Amino acid sequence: MEFGSVDEIISFATEREKEAVAFYTDLAKQATMASLKEAFEKFALEEEKHVELLADMGSNKEKIDSYEFKTIPDLKISDYMVEIDYKEGMPMPQILKLAMKREERAVNLYTIMADKTDNADVKKVFNILIQEESKHKFILESLYDDYLAEQEG
Repeated sequence: MEFGSVDEIISFATEREKEAVAFYTDLAKQATMASLKEAFEKFALEEEKHVELLADMGSNKEKIDSYEFKTIPDLKISDYMVEIDYKEGMPMPQILKLAMKREERAVNLYTIMADKTDNADVKKVFNILIQEESKHKFILESLYDDYLAEQEG
């Protein structure tokens, strides 16, 4: 994956975020548990904010500069899962696995992209996206863990 300019990087990232909006919107429509439906709807909104952040990078400098980074726990649940393809009507644990892997891939992608740029502002935007996608991964891993615990109880 080679990019010739910062604009190409931003365009690529924007497309990934738009795909994520569609992905979570679809999952929200199919969720069988209210908590999952709510989580997926929230993720879709978060991903929309990422699209806006990328689109407004130049004019959003104040927002970017004021972003506070926090340590996000990594349960590493998705690290031990294999990639799966989405299938209509798949059970909720599989949907959660799919979503976790998607967020894991997003974190990895933005990490690579942050490493490929020398532009400090672009690097910070990618670090913000890494943090945001890491939050999603943590929430999904927690939901998955809770879902499995619920099934055992």
